[in-house]
Amino acid sequence: MSSVNVSNSNDPKRPDKIHRYHFPTTSDLRGDVGFTTQEVFDLLAIIWSLNGLLMKLTCCTWIALFCSTIGFAHSRGNYSKIEVFSSFMLSFSAILMSYLQNPQPMYFTDFSNYTR
Repeated sequence: MSSVNVSNSNDPKRPDKIHRYHFPTTSDLRGDVGFTTQEVFDLLAIIWSLNGLLMKLTCCTWIALFCSTIGFAHSRGNYSKIEVFSSFMLSFSAILMSYLQNPQPMYFTDFSNYTR
């Protein structure tokens, strides 16, 4: 029985010249290492959530949920599941805690009352 590794001289393939194709990443295309859109919006969601929790501002928590939704929309592959999940949970818990501390509806202040 013949072996599988026996090379044939008539075979046009050259195994030393075969290279697998790898999809280019964004850092390969740009030439520098930068943040992706998903990473930026996850970071913004964390910042807005913490501002909403610490300052007790409901509008900040809703902005955080909006940013985490955009980050989820721009997520690629399975490697970012933890970041997306933590961003959503932090923003949702910030909304929940904000409304538990102050159950009144969200309102925007009128800045015309302030004098210079």
